[in-house]
Amino acid sequence: MFRALYERLKTGLARTRDLFSGIAGLFTGKGRVDRNFLAEMEKRLLLADVGATATREIVKQVEAAFLDKEIGDDLSGFVRGLLLEMLTGEGLELGKSTSGPTVILVAGVNGSGKTTSIAKLANRFCKEGKSVVVGACDTFRAAAVEQLSTWSQRIGCEIVKGQTGGDPASVAHDTCEKAIAKNIDIVILDTAGRLHTQTHLMRELEKIHRVVQRKIPGAPHEVLLVLDGTNGQNALLQANQFTKTVACTGIILTKLDGSAKGGFVFSIRKNLGLPIKLIGVGEGLDDLEAFDPDSFVAALLDK
Repeated sequence: MFRALYERLKTGLARTRDLFSGIAGLFTGKGRVDRNFLAEMEKRLLLADVGATATREIVKQVEAAFLDKEIGDDLSGFVRGLLLEMLTGEGLELGKSTSGPTVILVAGVNGSGKTTSIAKLANRFCKEGKSVVVGACDTFRAAAVEQLSTWSQRIGCEIVKGQTGGDPASVAHDTCEKAIAKNIDIVILDTAGRLHTQTHLMRELEKIHRVVQRKIPGAPHEVLLVLDGTNGQNALLQANQFTKTVACTGIILTKLDGSAKGGFVFSIRKNLGLPIKLIGVGEGLDDLEAFDPDSFVAALLDK
């Protein structure tokens, strides 16, 4: 499992790997860790899209532990450990309900891969033997509802739809009612992907929250934000905007099968404290994997 995901990440993160090879190359030379070395390391981490906050933290710790010491394997292992530590911690597993349906809200801007990620997530649960119902709550995008309907039919899961332009919370309500009535395990709710109308988005999401909480105690059990892995630091800006509006619990990182700027995941973890929970590594329904920090860091640094 580790090897398969590692190889797919190596391919998908080709763009970031090229940048990280410059960082890894610093550890193969001779000499000592001095101010020039630290400045070059800072420059290469920033070029790899690791972000200012995370970069400062890494350079500060390297300086404290290795200033005036020889460059070697100890330094390389130390930096690898720092990167790994930034991505590990609590909350990597998907939250689940202890009784009744598990409710997962999915947010993200249009074009981030949100609809496809919902289909992949539904497919993942179905393959685990869980029953799934999808709520097409982004009622203002007829194309998204149509796409979810097609995916649901292909996967073999239930879907609840409303009228175009209708109340998203009403769709959420009907989806939860169906889950309770039919004893369905997993509820996945799509939400609107508009950032330019934050006030309306916030009201919609708050209303959905209230509705699902009334119908299913403890819901929603996850609020997942979908981010496009090719957007780099722009995705961090999106995450900042969304987390001001929605109490996100984790990230689905998409499009890691292309030239993704994967270094920004360190920025997300450092600045927002949000764990990366799932990653999209291809276009197929099965191309959604649980995020593994070990294989991610290895794919960036190993030859």
